[in-house]
Amino acid sequence: MKKLVAYLTTGYPSLDFTVDAALALKEAGVDTLELGMPFSDPVADGPVIEKANLLALQAGFKLDHLFDVSAKIAPHIDTLWMGYFNPFYHKGMEYFINKAKETGVNGFIIPDLPFEEAKAYKPQIEEAGLNLIDFIAPTDSKARIEKIVTGATKFIYLVAYAGITGAGQSEDLQPIIADIKEFTDTPVYVGFGVDENTAKEKAKGVDGVIVGSAFVKVLLDETLNDTQKITKIASIAREIKAKINE
Repeated sequence: MKKLVAYLTTGYPSLDFTVDAALALKEAGVDTLELGMPFSDPVADGPVIEKANLLALQAGFKLDHLFDVSAKIAPHIDTLWMGYFNPFYHKGMEYFINKAKETGVNGFIIPDLPFEEAKAYKPQIEEAGLNLIDFIAPTDSKARIEKIVTGATKFIYLVAYAGITGAGQSEDLQPIIADIKEFTDTPVYVGFGVDENTAKEKAKGVDGVIVGSAFVKVLLDETLNDTQKITKIASIAREIKAKINE
């Protein structure tokens, strides 16, 4: 059974909504939740997630809100924090490790922390029983892939194309998937540009998919009330989970 990871921007449109949406996604077949930490300059994200980040910050999001929400979600669904390195740097990795342990969160996705710099933090994170997710890009050489994936835990985040989330580009990932699987048995999940229309194709050869913008677009739809938004993202999740496992 291929896995589905869903991204939500914490605190948008509200903190209670994030909790309710996360639990609904769990019921709809989502295996892992990526809780986004709103940040003013989300460099890997496209305009959809960038807008949700900005709106969450404008509504008063603080890090303590992330911890409060996580404590309500993590006991029910495998949860990771997705955030840019700036808060981790300023607060210290030990701070986030302790908060993750307190709330039941299982690790971190930090897209702007290069593999070479991540090596300074990975032992500390793994000693605490947590995971730091490694990224592979289509531009990585085979030698670099071997270096990155040899110590990868939980899953490897395969970026579907060079660019930002939600751009909907397409590349043939089969050669790079073969290269990854030559060096590791760690599951490979593909992200960037995955939605209900592309999921079946993107899931070929991998163990799971990561979906963000497809859900956040619904959260930004002002024609829907909160209940309708949750119903719609749950429906999208069920459709994607079915398609990747056809």
